[in-house]
Amino acid sequence: MTRISVRGVAVASATAVTAVGAVVGMASGSEAKPVQAADITGATLLADVPSGTDAQVISDNIGQQATAQQQQADAAAKQAAAEAARVKAAADAQAKADADKAAADAAAKAQAAAQAQQEAANRAKARSQLAVTSTSDSSDSSSSSDSTPAASYSAGSVQALAAGIIGDNTQFQCFSNIVTRESGWNYTAVNPSSGSYGLVQALPGSKMASAGADWRTNPATQIKWGLGYMNDRYGSPCGAWSFWQAHSWY
Repeated sequence: MTRISVRGVAVASATAVTAVGAVVGMASGSEAKPVQAADITGATLLADVPSGTDAQVISDNIGQQATAQQQQADAAAKQAAAEAARVKAAADAQAKADADKAAADAAAKAQAAAQAQQEAANRAKARSQLAVTSTSDSSDSSSSSDSTPAASYSAGSVQALAAGIIGDNTQFQCFSNIVTRESGWNYTAVNPSSGSYGLVQALPGSKMASAGADWRTNPATQIKWGLGYMNDRYGSPCGAWSFWQAHSWY
């Protein structure tokens, strides 16, 4: 790189001009007048001027810096796009999960409502059949109060009736566990050995008369008596069921 001084060029030029002027003046015979030199004390040095290979190196460096900056910008843009895609995917997944849960909840509610409606219909049917049978039993009791009519209720209808009377599903399940093992939900079942009778196998069966005179033929009467017995002696049907599991009787 060549360093060029503005002051050097100016001094040399001023000296040359002064010398030429003196020579010209002498040659013309005129009186030589002093030539005032220009003030160059404030001249600024030229910047280093690169040339050749140096200029090429600087150009290459600038190009490399520009390329690096562009690459950084591209990488930042890609990272931002990837983050936006991740956020959107997470939001979509959450929205789908929420929609699936809402659909499952709606289906469960619909199923529970349908089941409750069916159970209510079963209880209503059982009560209707019970009312008809009770009327028939009342009319026949004058001729034969000790006779035991044939069963006219299915186990399913008697179970629905019990569920309606007990009300609590957990307690009903415990009640059902006992009745299933004692009588198989046959409200006219008689134990040939002991003579225990009905759904809950009361011994003697006449105990159930405290709940109704139709204890022989009315499942509702037997259920009410059995529920009262379990509550009084064991605190609840589930308490009675716990005892039954340990002793096979209650």
